[in-house]
Amino acid sequence: MGCKWVFTVKYKADGSIERYKSRLVAKGYTQTYGVDYLETFALVAKMNTIRVLLSLAANFEWNLQQFDVKNVFLHGDLKEEIYMEVPPRFGKNLEGRNVCKLKKALYDLKQSPRAWFGKFAKVMITNGYKQSQGDHTLFIKHSTSGGIAALLVFMDDIIVTRNDKKERDNLRKCLMKGFEIK
Repeated sequence: MGCKWVFTVKYKADGSIERYKSRLVAKGYTQTYGVDYLETFALVAKMNTIRVLLSLAANFEWNLQQFDVKNVFLHGDLKEEIYMEVPPRFGKNLEGRNVCKLKKALYDLKQSPRAWFGKFAKVMITNGYKQSQGDHTLFIKHSTSGGIAALLVFMDDIIVTRNDKKERDNLRKCLMKGFEIK
């Protein structure tokens, strides 16, 4: 499979340049079902779950917090064996090798959203959260002191509410250990 560099410019509100960005993306449109990927379905939070979470926070006067995961699709671990052409202008010392094996997901791979969510769910469950059966994007943790924390993931955004102050710090540490958080 091929890849390409995508270059963008981020601007400030006043129109001046904030920074230049580059991103290596896979040419996922060339992937073949059953060969390069099997599952692409990615979970999306249900609107009713979002409403219930916000209404619980308002009713019980719990704080709301939002986290944004940087480079979200780069966190997913690939189950499939995927070989990609070496990126253009990548390096000269590759000893004649023209392809590389991907271990992690890349932007524009068909399975990247699913791989990201799988990694996220694993981190949350490992840290004591239970995944809801009604909406798999909802994770809940009950503390021994009677506190509760609930979080909802929507692609790279995480909405959190809780009545347990200790869990606020634990959750932030947990997320920062597994992912880069904005």
